[in-house]
Amino acid sequence: MSTGTYAPKPGAAPVGRMIAAQTALETRMLLRNGEQLLLTVIIPSLLLVLFSTVDIVDTGEGYAVDFLAPGVLALAVLSTAFTGQAIATGFERRYGVLKRLGASPLPRWALMTAKTLSVLVTEVLQVLLLTVIALALGWSPHGNPLSVLVLLVLGTAAFSGLGLLMAGTLKAEATLAAANLVFLLLLVGGGVIVPLEKFGAAGDVLALLPIAALSDGLRDVLRDGASMPWGDALILAVWAVLGLGAAAKFFRWE
Repeated sequence: MSTGTYAPKPGAAPVGRMIAAQTALETRMLLRNGEQLLLTVIIPSLLLVLFSTVDIVDTGEGYAVDFLAPGVLALAVLSTAFTGQAIATGFERRYGVLKRLGASPLPRWALMTAKTLSVLVTEVLQVLLLTVIALALGWSPHGNPLSVLVLLVLGTAAFSGLGLLMAGTLKAEATLAAANLVFLLLLVGGGVIVPLEKFGAAGDVLALLPIAALSDGLRDVLRDGASMPWGDALILAVWAVLGLGAAAKFFRWE
């Protein structure tokens, strides 16, 4: 048999190409899922429009949309990086998808990288959509876009770590219930729609939650024009280190 009979040469593709292909697949699967679209697109958009146009919650001085838009952006990160990723990964683990992918030429770290990149791609689409809606409602953002980017990346890392930790340690059904419950609790008590000041003394404790830190940090930049809310960034960084570290240590592939 002469050289060159097999063309192209059999073997695994370069890792970069495998990550890109898996990222595209993960993104398509996420966007085709009706429940994921409900969490990532429909609910944040409806909340932004409803609470910006109907005087239901006292958001303080100024236009309601100026308070709500940063919080809804934080909610979008929560819905994708935490809730959506936890549920999807939990069921992939239950059905043996992760185990099979772990035995493929795609390294396990590359699979997690692809999942993270898929989350980032989805978040870009979410941010663009919510920004257009908020601008149509009269939103006037301020501040440094780089600070916004840093906060969103830190928030994504924090929520991704917590989502993977939940998906890798609980059963799929428990992950489904817990992830949705946490989403609802953080929506109400995380400073997304209702200012933390409304919770009295408990607001100081709630401010330490990653959703509250992300909401307040984005609000400081986009509404108040702050350069960089280092306190909120530090809270997010701590959650990111703890979440990702715990996920790496305790995640079970089957």
